[in-house]
Amino acid sequence: QVQLVEYGGALVQPGGSLRLSCVASGFNFSRSLMRWYRQAPGKEREMVAAISYDGEHTSYLDPVKDRFTISRDNVQNTLYLQMVSLKHEDTAIYYCFYPNNAVWGRGTQVTVSS
Repeated sequence: QVQLVEYGGALVQPGGSLRLSCVASGFNFSRSLMRWYRQAPGKEREMVAAISYDGEHTSYLDPVKDRFTISRDNVQNTLYLQMVSLKHEDTAIYYCFYPNNAVWGRGTQVTVSS
């Protein structure tokens, strides 16, 4: 059974940092493209970042390009999203996504507020 579980969401002040984790199981993680998405209140879900199976290639949503870093540990079957210089507009539920089977994690809440 494919499963994705996100961790690391929190309330953080503007300018702060967070690292999200997504632990994967039930599929060959080390051979899989992976993505992070987010959904803010009243808005559609949007792709934040993507990473190739080997971590060599990444892509980002323009507003986060210089602030977020996606990475992975193929030994620990874990996907990461390092976020720095957080802004109010980064407030959202962040989801891990496995495209091959269209499987979503449950999400983790990130709130940026003073």
